[in-house]
Amino acid sequence: MSGAYGRPAAGGGAGDGSGDGESLPFAAVDLGAASGRVMLGRAGGGELHIEEVHRFPNRPVRLAGTLHWDVLALYAGVLDGLRAAGRRSGGRLAGAGVDSWAVDYGLLDASGALVGNPVHYRDARTEGMAAKLDAVLPAAELYRATGLQRLPFNTVYQLLAARGTPALAAARRLLLVPDLVAYWLTGEAGTELTNASTTALVDPRTGVFSRRVAEAAGIDLGLFPPLRRPGDPAGELLPAVLEETGLTGPVPVTAVGSHDTASAVVGVPARDADFAYIATGTWSLAGVELTAPVLTEESRAANFTNELGVDGTVRYLRNIMGLWLLQECLRAWDAEGHPYELDALLAGAAAAPPLRSYVDAGDPAFLAPGRMPERIAAACRRAGLPEPRSAAETVRCVLDSLALAHRRAVADAQRLSGRTVRVVHVVGGGARNGLLCRLTADACGLPVVAGPVEAAALGNVLVQARAAGAIDGTLSDLRSLLHRTQSLREYEPGGGSSAWEEAECALRSS
Repeated sequence: MSGAYGRPAAGGGAGDGSGDGESLPFAAVDLGAASGRVMLGRAGGGELHIEEVHRFPNRPVRLAGTLHWDVLALYAGVLDGLRAAGRRSGGRLAGAGVDSWAVDYGLLDASGALVGNPVHYRDARTEGMAAKLDAVLPAAELYRATGLQRLPFNTVYQLLAARGTPALAAARRLLLVPDLVAYWLTGEAGTELTNASTTALVDPRTGVFSRRVAEAAGIDLGLFPPLRRPGDPAGELLPAVLEETGLTGPVPVTAVGSHDTASAVVGVPARDADFAYIATGTWSLAGVELTAPVLTEESRAANFTNELGVDGTVRYLRNIMGLWLLQECLRAWDAEGHPYELDALLAGAAAAPPLRSYVDAGDPAFLAPGRMPERIAAACRRAGLPEPRSAAETVRCVLDSLALAHRRAVADAQRLSGRTVRVVHVVGGGARNGLLCRLTADACGLPVVAGPVEAAALGNVLVQARAAGAIDGTLSDLRSLLHRTQSLREYEPGGGSSAWEEAECALRSS
């Protein structure tokens, strides 16, 4: 699948993704909102294996009222991970690639030095920025130009909030987080397309920056280095990095789907095109894969986004709050002196009454951290629903709410895109949560295939390995290789749909 901006699939055509060469080692740097890790993947000769060699926390820091990412600590974790990958692979790697969460960025001055730690997308600085941009560029026009779901933390709003600040005034380069890490590793700057498409500054039809949007928002597009596409070379590890990690050079760095969801969608083990995906973690990204964006007014009203994927695809999806709701509940209970075991809570949630309490998992009111159990209870109360009576019932409320949100997103994606969905693939951390997968199957009325958990890292490795010639074929071929080599679990829908329909109607009317 290649589009106007797509890179033709290596190997040309009807392979099976296996290639003819030996299995080669690749490092996948995968940075999430809660933790980062470096995975060592081996691909080639019909094989695809992956193992975690290093994991490290990603702890935001609030300083002088602003929430920041501790990006230097993340980079130190990346170096530690590359060192661990080298130990496991005899000191040599066939390549490395970096993916991370989207929208956030670092600023560099004229000397290439970082101008302050990147600001966290959950920081309150973007409040009111969407309305400010609406005044000069109406929301409908912005959507027609970029196809992006309206989220308060989109990069365009962050940059609007940063106007007039000393940091932006001093900046000569803007690098999205995975591009920043790749720059520190290689000394070469670029802007990878799948992540750039989440900024609300890129036209998804052409895969280039929209000057109309940038001018309206007062953004200097000269801050962005040239665009790269997944599979493009992104330099080699610097001599200082090789010395720090103990690796033997040269080690090429490849631009992968640097938005972790783009890599995760490559890692979906679909057997044909009639699938929906739910990439689960802190967020749930639920949608379908298309060959062209959907830029209709109906699509905008449904709050669907058109993000660019690997090989010229479009990730047509809706962002849902995801397991952030559960993570914040666990954090709140732990702070109160109730460090519940998740397995025990899930067992209690499985036994709790279904659809007794539920909330809109896409509500921006749940975006900020803090007091999540109280906020969930208050949302239930406002909707006229019973409040959860225990921690287990709160967990059941969260999972029922996520399943309802998955149901709405999958149904809306089909209606708006015309794509038929016969199976739902749940990948990422939520694929471990059997109760969530079962509830999603029940809510959607469709079979769910859960796994792989490490879909983003696998997608990262697959793009690297294809660029290196270790494997070949189209996205379909790469997914066939995944299906043959990865552990998957299937969930069939059970029971009727009437209770889910009733709950969905109640949410829509509230």
